[in-house]
Amino acid sequence: MSVVLLLNGPNLGILGRREPEIYGTDTLSDIEKAVAEEVSAKGWDVRSVQHDSEGDLVRAIHEHTDTTVGAIVNPGALMIAGWSLRDALASYAPPWVEVHLSNVWAREQFRHESVIAPLASGVVVGLGSFGYRLAARALMHLAETGPGNPRA
Repeated sequence: MSVVLLLNGPNLGILGRREPEIYGTDTLSDIEKAVAEEVSAKGWDVRSVQHDSEGDLVRAIHEHTDTTVGAIVNPGALMIAGWSLRDALASYAPPWVEVHLSNVWAREQFRHESVIAPLASGVVVGLGSFGYRLAARALMHLAETGPGNPRA
């Protein structure tokens, strides 16, 4: 069975109660179920990993590089300065999509640049938890059409 890595960074384990006016009321469990529902159309499964520590996220990427067809990555604030996360994702061969619940460009200036986005096959921002569903659909599309060369 093919597996999608659903990787969530710091503070995303408390979704649903963390600033719901910004991040919504869906929990990470709700998001995991939604992604699983989307990818089930291809017979895929989801391996969900959430850590508040960058090192644990890096380890998860290394552990799942050869066992997943793609990834959905919400790095949280690590998008800003998560250099070891960026390096791990640079060596992750399958396609992956960066997701952010809020529109990072409509928020504080320090959130306006992602060190990992240039490596992603695509980026979804500002659509709340629905963005994860869109990322899942994008991965299924990329699996059918091929990722091209998003890193060129």
